[in-house]
Amino acid sequence: MKLHTLKPADGSVKSSKRVGRGQGSGMGGTSTRGHKGAKSRSGYKTKVGFEGGQMPLQRRIPKFGFKNINRVEFKPINLDTIQQLAEKTGATQVDPELLVQNGLASKNDLIKILGRGELKAIQLVKAHAFSKSAVDAIEKTGGQVEKI
Repeated sequence: MKLHTLKPADGSVKSSKRVGRGQGSGMGGTSTRGHKGAKSRSGYKTKVGFEGGQMPLQRRIPKFGFKNINRVEFKPINLDTIQQLAEKTGATQVDPELLVQNGLASKNDLIKILGRGELKAIQLVKAHAFSKSAVDAIEKTGGQVEKI
């Protein structure tokens, strides 16, 4: 075997269709585009979503709802998750940095503490927002809540 004897495996390379090269080829004349009309011309293209004059799908379906540009999105974290984190790390104070280090939030997240579960050994919880039930549960166990 030498470099000049190499060739692709049989059937792996297909030659392209050569159109517009005379009647004898079977693909001369109209070059497989049919007769006349916009689709046979060079430079032809349709509008995106055009359905031949039928009312297009994006216009048949009704509009609804809206996006509130003032919405503030919080990352919800429950008390039972914080308790598991405290048991794992031995922390007595929970803040966004601790949550980011342990993969429970990303550094740009706004964090809201929700009230599912209960805390045992946490003294201070810092977050951007708290639910009423979370505040009650934290203060019931002698802890403090600090809004950032």
